[in-house]
Amino acid sequence: MKLSCVLGAWALYVCPAVLLATQMFPAGCHAAASSETLKCEGPVSTDLSSCHTDEEEEDVIHSGDTDFQIKGYKFSKPFHLIVSYDWLILQSPATAIFEGDPLVLHCRAWQDWPLTQVIFYREGSALGPPGPKREFSIDVVQMSDSGLYHCSGIFRSPGPGGRETASPVAITVQELFPAPILKASPSNELHEGGSVTLSCQTKLSLQRSSSRLLFSFYKDGQTLSIEDISSELQINKASEEHSGSYWCQAATEDRQVWKQSSQLEIRVQGELMCMSPPILNPALQKPTASETPPTEPPGPPPPPPTPSAEHLRFSSSDPHFHHQMRLLLKQMQDVKVLLGHLVMELRDLTVYLKPGVTKAADK
Repeated sequence: MKLSCVLGAWALYVCPAVLLATQMFPAGCHAAASSETLKCEGPVSTDLSSCHTDEEEEDVIHSGDTDFQIKGYKFSKPFHLIVSYDWLILQSPATAIFEGDPLVLHCRAWQDWPLTQVIFYREGSALGPPGPKREFSIDVVQMSDSGLYHCSGIFRSPGPGGRETASPVAITVQELFPAPILKASPSNELHEGGSVTLSCQTKLSLQRSSSRLLFSFYKDGQTLSIEDISSELQINKASEEHSGSYWCQAATEDRQVWKQSSQLEIRVQGELMCMSPPILNPALQKPTASETPPTEPPGPPPPPPTPSAEHLRFSSSDPHFHHQMRLLLKQMQDVKVLLGHLVMELRDLTVYLKPGVTKAADK
């Protein structure tokens, strides 16, 4: 009877649904190897076996590297089985590690023999003093925790008796989401009474797209909104008080990972005032009803020169000038009357000044 499941050089494709490995130990340098238990869970059928023979391989329907189907069954993802022949191995998570995840490393000895004075290293530097714990953990990893890790320990009887060192393992902490960018639409400069929409833009990694982020907005050190699923903030009927420095923050629901954006200046300008038309020559402005020219004080001013007819025709279209001319003509007429009275007085005076009239008066 042929082997019911296919074992590759690097991957073991096992039967439907979930593949569980209870333990993973190095095979060691001797003939005896550590035991390994693999469990294949899935629907039970008496008519169709969960596994298949070589003749049934042609019925396999591949759907990429994630899983494959055969005769109505959906198979699990490949399980990468790595066999080591060292005294010590460092076990790390098989799945991708992202910011905010916990990280657990195991220093495993061949045949699970007693081990003491265990030390964990990152980039060649010890992460702590020697101790009995074979496990090293980081509750919340950051991208700065990436690097080459390994462990070392001293075997107690049985074993080689000296300190052994495991081969280094590369741990890469991937970015869960980039730092957000705060943008203003339509612009970060607007007039009083206008509106603007602030958008906190970032994106989760495709492998963690099912996660949810919460967004907060701040202005000049004050909180505008905090931990909302909406990544936008609307400002309606903006005033000059809305001017200032804004920024936003994106965080996971457990707040293990949070990142802030750079500051964005919002400037709200006052309303535009209607400017009055430029003032023309005041002498050419038409007077209003409340701007009646003051009447000149009475008195005989010196007779001005008589305006020419050409000047009068040119200025007749200006009411103000016409009014001034009427006042001037009236004053000239008054002067004429006064001059007439003066002439009469001078005539009477000349009669009395004649020599004959003077002598008669003396007698």
